[in-house]
Amino acid sequence: MSDHDKPFFVGYLPIPATLRKFLFLAAALVVAIFLFTGLLIGSTQDEPAASGFRFDYGRQTVTGVVELTPYPLLRVTEGNDLIKPGKTLMLTAGGKSGVDMRAMGLEGQLATVSGIILQRGTIDMMQLRGGRQGISAAEGDAPVMETEPLGRWKVAGENCDGKCLNGAMRPGRGLAHKACANLCLLGDVPPVFVSTQPIEGSDFMLITGPDGTRLPQAAYDYIGQFITVEGDLERRGDMLILRMDDTTMELVDE
Repeated sequence: MSDHDKPFFVGYLPIPATLRKFLFLAAALVVAIFLFTGLLIGSTQDEPAASGFRFDYGRQTVTGVVELTPYPLLRVTEGNDLIKPGKTLMLTAGGKSGVDMRAMGLEGQLATVSGIILQRGTIDMMQLRGGRQGISAAEGDAPVMETEPLGRWKVAGENCDGKCLNGAMRPGRGLAHKACANLCLLGDVPPVFVSTQPIEGSDFMLITGPDGTRLPQAAYDYIGQFITVEGDLERRGDMLILRMDDTTMELVDE
């Protein structure tokens, strides 16, 4: 066969029959490589925890001891089949707002709360109904609630607002995510640290200032970014709380 008889691809002409088979095989091979690579990478990633409003639970009403960390928590003492005694619930209101003022007068007392559960992984939140139907004093003496100190830790992860993280909105990345989270936190929604690795069996922990105070102002500059931070860790019921030392926050290169 002379050089003039060799098949040659020209974009605006039909593909020569002798090249068509090679082209189809090469294209199928490239697609297969990309598919295999995607599956391989995906298989190495942790499956994200399901999150969102648990409307399938229906409206839940439970009783427990109100604690301020300073963010409102309920240490459940009388639960049900879905929310067991010993569960610790973060409390929030509708929209981008917390329930600080409603819970403040009940600190250390028994209270009955009612609302919709938001859930992600090992951390739970209740969005309360409005008014006294959402939270009210309950009869009886509040039992003493134990707090277990777990020492000082250095953790890596991301500061988020607890409500969006739990599925009220899809957790995202970038400026839009940061702006949305900051609005929630400014509205007193409890802040949550998402760890890159499980800490004491949990990927999520409520965060406060170093002395159990509100989230330090410096932390707002790091919302939605991967950081390392040190702090004292404690367990209240089934929830971890990190008293962060904001002077130790450092950005992590992704």
